Amino acid sequence: MTDTTNNPALEKVLARADANLEGSLDRFYELLRIKSISTDPAYRDDCRKAAEWLTAQLETMGFEASVRPTGGQPMVVAHDTSPEGTHVLFYGHYDVQPVDPISEWNSDPFEPKLVPAENGDTHIVARGASDDKGQLLTFIEACRAWKEANGSLPLPVSILLEGEEEAGSRNLGPFLDATEHELKADVVLVCDTDMWDENTPAITSMMRGLCGVEVEIEAASRDLHSGVYGGAARNPLQVLTTILAELRDANGRILIDGFYDGVKELPTQITDLWARLPFDEDAFLNKVGLSVPAGEKGRSVLEQIWARPTMEINGLIGGYTGEGFKTVIPAKASAKISFRLVGDQDPARIFDAFQSHVEARLPADCTAKFTVHSSSRATNVSMDNPYIGPALKALSEEWRTEAAIAGGGGSIPVINEFKKRLGMDALLVGFARFDNRVHSPNEKYDLSSYKLGIRSWIRILSALATR
Repeated sequence: MTDTTNNPALEKVLARADANLEGSLDRFYELLRIKSISTDPAYRDDCRKAAEWLTAQLETMGFEASVRPTGGQPMVVAHDTSPEGTHVLFYGHYDVQPVDPISEWNSDPFEPKLVPAENGDTHIVARGASDDKGQLLTFIEACRAWKEANGSLPLPVSILLEGEEEAGSRNLGPFLDATEHELKADVVLVCDTDMWDENTPAITSMMRGLCGVEVEIEAASRDLHSGVYGGAARNPLQVLTTILAELRDANGRILIDGFYDGVKELPTQITDLWARLPFDEDAFLNKVGLSVPAGEKGRSVLEQIWARPTMEINGLIGGYTGEGFKTVIPAKASAKISFRLVGDQDPARIFDAFQSHVEARLPADCTAKFTVHSSSRATNVSMDNPYIGPALKALSEEWRTEAAIAGGGGSIPVINEFKKRLGMDALLVGFARFDNRVHSPNEKYDLSSYKLGIRSWIRILSALATR
């Protein structure tokens, strides 16, 4: 890719994006005010409103855009395929997580608040600011700047915006099957990942898979008085916590039979890349009030969060948890557990193995019920992907530092759906910071992420058009 000083068309687009920034932020705030919580049926109309808002924005930019119904929240599909060249499909999601606990927010979650940061940046605080409204708008606003500056995009662009990513993407697979010929492109662009650090952009080459399960253990036919039945009656909370405590050994290894089937060691090409990245393990943990890595012994923190499978207890439910005290032995107790998966681990086999593990340890008078909430394999982007090189050069030029190839600890199941159903590889570029408090109270997106994210996509589109 050439420098902007030798590319007047690109320089013109970048200048237009800078001039558009104030209006672009106003649009960002409008989208943030829409309460598009996909997991709560009470917000179904708000999800529809967000889809319609995005469709209207794309139509004003000259895209052929529409709201598409599904069995759940609607999709937004848009096309501008008049140019020739590499055809890209951009994917993002407009739905957001619930805001609970509302008491821990410092401001209204759906009224964007600008908070000055210690480093001179500005935090845009609102639910969905980082995941994924700010991220998806960096791409849309990049397209806007291209069209306004040069009258057209530099390559064919299609857009798919989902409304159920935070609810498990139940309708995405069938939708992709039904629109296969319409959405087929050369590469999928995804902006739902992190930067390497505050000043270093990254392309994510791997994301962990996910098996999200819930187990409920039941003993007595009703809650019992702990003074009358305590000692004689089986306590489901005790049974459950004992089983959960025995899922990992003292070295952090998960003790479910067959759990590590399909887990491979990292290739040397990846370990060498990660070794060159500046990463302070102590600082990473210190930022959240921790000091000692808790994963598998002998593995670096980067390996633990990017390249190794995990088992985490996300919630325990049972007994009396209200104000004061109640001496009760609950009839039921449940836990929500997430397994992050790597390599060729099969989420269906992980679930079966977990169920067998629990059932083998159930004492008399106890039964267990199991529910799968989410299931996806790990994502691995081949280093032979021809779009990685041009994108890395574009990112490096915009941020004026060498862009990184990174891993990701989270899961984006849609990547595997695109590969399986449409045969398309993905390019994962995101501008979130690790401290964005995604899924937590006071979620934020940095103003620099938004501004430089737009400029980065402008450069990436130019690079892919001329590769």
